[in-house]
Parts: sequence; structure tokens; C-alpha cells
Amino acid sequence: MKALVLVAHGSRREASNDEIRELAQAMARRNSDFDKIYPGFLELAEPSIPDAIRTAAADGANDIIVMPYFLSAGRHVVKDIPAEVDSVRDELSNIPIRLAPYLGQADELIDILFNQAESSS
Repeated sequence: MKALVLVAHGSRREASNDEIRELAQAMARRNSDFDKIYPGFLELAEPSIPDAIRTAAADGANDIIVMPYFLSAGRHVVKDIPAEVDSVRDELSNIPIRLAPYLGQADELIDILFNQAESSS
């Protein structure tokens, strides 16, 4: 089973965290490449990144991709998220856990930004 953990920062505003949970569900409904998609949060919300990875493993994932839902390569993308992923690698050493590029690296993002700007007209 191939799983995706969609990682967001996390917010004190629960409605913002729910948006990420709903995004993960919407992605799962549209997806054929991943068997399950899990939300995970760096801080301020649950589940944490390690807990989301553990849940995926407990559900039978034998391949886990962790994707940062972040726009730029700040400290969280460069250091914090990889450290969170590394914190469970030894525990789940029989399962490959790979870190995908963060959202801001996607070439398609430029088109999305232009489409969003145009939709305001």
C-alpha cells in the first residue's frame, strides 16, 4: 500500500487545520496513485508528522511519501520536517519513507497563481 502524508504547519485556528484535513480527503477522492492520504502537522495541531506516518504504517503502508504543503524553503521545509521524518525512520526501518519536494517547487504553481489572480476579475 502506498500512502501520502500531506504536511502542513498547523494553526491555533482549528478551522485552518480542518481545511488541511479536508484537502487530504479531497485528494484521496481524486487520486489513483496513493491508496491513502493522511494529514500531518508540524506543530499546533494533530496528528503530528510522526503520528501520521505511524498511522499510515499501522494501516499497512509499505511505501510512504511525505509532502510538505509549504510555499518556500524556509527552516520548516529545510530542517524541521526532515527531522520529524527522520525521528520515525529507525522505528519503521522496514518501510521506505521518502520526502517529496515542497509545494512551492512545483512548476505548475505559476499557472495556478495566474488562474487565481484572473478569477478575481
